[in-house]
Amino acid sequence: MSVRRRLAEHARFLVSDLGFATSSLNPLRSFHLQLEEEVETYERLKRGDVGELLNLHGLGHTLVALRIALGLTQRELAQRLGVHESQVSRDERNEYHGITVERASRVLDAMGVRLRSLFEQPILPDAVDQKSSKSALP
Repeated sequence: MSVRRRLAEHARFLVSDLGFATSSLNPLRSFHLQLEEEVETYERLKRGDVGELLNLHGLGHTLVALRIALGLTQRELAQRLGVHESQVSRDERNEYHGITVERASRVLDAMGVRLRSLFEQPILPDAVDQKSSKSALP
């Protein structure tokens, strides 16, 4: 039975059998929908569907997603990195906020992941000169 169907049945039970007001179920529905989305995301990651890293702001989330997709526990990653499990847990909870390039490379290496980059629409020196001359004050 799907999560949505179970949620609908549970809501009907709360309203009809226990006398809850429909409006009081809104926070519960919201929580269930959020939980369902998180479970679906986790299952997608376990299937190896990590998605693309479109910019470096998503690097921390991608590192967590890669670990899950590879089937590594936080403990296993910590052992590979030579740090305590609590450090990996803290880093992931904060989505590796402020991680350095060197440290990100160590995490990727520990997971056996090779990073490949593609730069689209590179800024050419002529384009930079034209932009700066247009914005310069007389």
